[in-house]
Amino acid sequence: MNATDIRSALDELLNRQDLPLEDVLERHFSPAYRQRTNGRWDDREEFARHARKLREVVASARIEVLDELRDGNKYADRHRVHVTKRDGTQIVQEVYLFAEMDASGRFARIEETTLMLEGAEADRDIGSVK
Repeated sequence: MNATDIRSALDELLNRQDLPLEDVLERHFSPAYRQRTNGRWDDREEFARHARKLREVVASARIEVLDELRDGNKYADRHRVHVTKRDGTQIVQEVYLFAEMDASGRFARIEETTLMLEGAEADRDIGSVK
C-alpha cells in the first residue's frame, strides 16, 4: 500500500461523500488512530464522529498543501483547508500537522494546531466539531 497524505485523506473525507465513511477511515487511518487538535486528544471512534459531523456541515473543500515532509514513518505538513459550508458560508483554516504513519502507510497519530484565517468566530473549532 502506498502511504497516504493529508490531501488524499481530507479530499475523500470531505469531497467524496459518495464513499462510505468507514471505507475512507480504513484506507487512511490506522485502527489505533489518535489525533490531538489544539490540545484535545481523540481516539479513532471520536474522530469518526467528527468526520460524520463534517460531512453534514461541509459542501466542499479545497486542500492546499503549502509544505510537506516525510522521513521514514514521520510526516509533517502545513496546509490550508478552504471550506464551503452547506449554508454557503466559507472558512479558511491553516493547519500545522505532525504525524506518525503505521506500517501500511496510514495515519497512526496526528497532532495538529489550527489557525482561522477566514470565517465566522462560531466556526473557529470546525477542526474538532462533533
